[in-house]
Amino acid sequence: MNHRMPGLNKIVTLVFLLSISLITQAQEISKDAAVVKDGEALFKANCKSCHKVKERVVGPALAGFDTRVPSIKWAIDWVKNSAKVIASGDDYANKIYTEYQKSQMTAFTSLKDEQILAVFAYIKDEETKVVAEVVTDKGPKDGDKGAPAGYINLILIGMVVILVLLLIILGFIVTTLKKFLDQKELTEEDKEVVNNGISLSSFVSHPAFIFIAIFIVAGVGFKTTVDGLYTIGVQQGYQPVQPIAFSHKIHAGQFEIDCKYCHTGTIKGKSANIPSPNICMNCHSQIKVGTNTGETEIAKIYAAIETNKPIEWVRIHNLPDLAYFNHSQHVVVGGIECQTCHGPVQEMDVVKQYSLLTMGWCIDCHRKTDVNTKGNEYYDKLVKLHDEKKKGKMKVEDIGGLECSKCHY
Repeated sequence: MNHRMPGLNKIVTLVFLLSISLITQAQEISKDAAVVKDGEALFKANCKSCHKVKERVVGPALAGFDTRVPSIKWAIDWVKNSAKVIASGDDYANKIYTEYQKSQMTAFTSLKDEQILAVFAYIKDEETKVVAEVVTDKGPKDGDKGAPAGYINLILIGMVVILVLLLIILGFIVTTLKKFLDQKELTEEDKEVVNNGISLSSFVSHPAFIFIAIFIVAGVGFKTTVDGLYTIGVQQGYQPVQPIAFSHKIHAGQFEIDCKYCHTGTIKGKSANIPSPNICMNCHSQIKVGTNTGETEIAKIYAAIETNKPIEWVRIHNLPDLAYFNHSQHVVVGGIECQTCHGPVQEMDVVKQYSLLTMGWCIDCHRKTDVNTKGNEYYDKLVKLHDEKKKGKMKVEDIGGLECSKCHY
C-alpha cells in the first residue's frame, strides 16, 4: 500500500488545487453588462440608503473596495454577516467597526454569492465612469410641443387689448360719420336711421339678449355642477402635516434612497406599507441630527421605540374599498416607476397626492402603457396572437386591463 500513497497524495492535492481554482474563478468580479445591470438593481434596493460608490454617506465610499479588503470571499462574508466576521477577531473587520463608531452593517444573509458578486460588478463599473457635468438648458427643446403657459397668457391679453382698440376706433368712425351726415341734406327716413340711437334699457330688454344671458348663466351653472360632482372623492393635491417632519427631498432626493428600501410592501404584495421605526433606525442609530430640523424630529423616532407606541402617520393616497390595486403587480411585473403615479417625490419635502387616482385616470394609463414582454416567455403566445390581429405594440388593455373584474371584486 505504501508505494501507492505518493500517487494518491498527488491526486488529492490536484483535486484540492482545482477546487480552490474553481472557487476563485467563481468569485471573480464580472464585467458582463447583464450582471452589472442585475447588480445595479440589487445595489439600489439594498445598499443605496447607506452607501455611494464615490462618496461617503452612512458607510464608506465603495470605490476601490477590492483593493482594501483581504479578499473577495472576505467581502462576501462581510456583506452576508458583518457581525460574525467581527466576532471572529478579524483585524480588518474590527478596524472598520471601530472607525465607524461600532455601527454594524445590516446583515444580508438572504443574498446569494452570485448576487453579491453582481453588486460588486456594478460598483466596479461605476468606478470607471466619468462624472459628466450636467448643463441645465432652460430653453425650448426639439421634443417640446406647444408654447409655454406664460406665452399663451400674453397672447390672450394682447388679443383683448387689440379688440378694445378696435372698438374704440369703430366708435370714432361712427361718431365722425354721424357728424358728416348731419351736415348733409337727408330725407326724413335717412335722418331717422342716422339719429336712431340704441339705449341700454332697450338693449337689455331685447328678447335676443335675454335668451343669450339665460343660456350663458345656465351653461356655466351646469358645468360648475358637473365639475363639482367629478371632484367628489378626488384628493389631488392633498398634503397633510405629518407627526414627524420627514423630508422625501432629503432621503429620496439628496441621498437617493430607493423607495422600495423603506416601502418594502411594493415588491411583495398589494400595499406599499408605511416603514416601521426599525427601518428608520438602520440609519438613524448613527445619524441623530437632521439636515433641516436638528435633533427634534429624529428624537420622535426614538420616543416611539422607547414607549412602544406607533407613529401616527396620516394616510395620503386613498382608494375606495370597491377598487383593488396591487403594488407588486405594477412595480415588479409591470416595471412601473413610483414617480409615474406619485410624481416627483424626490423633490417634495412634504408628500402630496400628485395624480387624480380616478377610474378614468387608471383606464387612460392602461390604454397608453405598453406591456413589457421582453425576456418573459409568458407573453410569447399573447404577442404572437396580438401581432396577427393588431398593429403596433401590445397595450395593457389588450391583456384584460379594462375588464371590470380586474379592479372591482
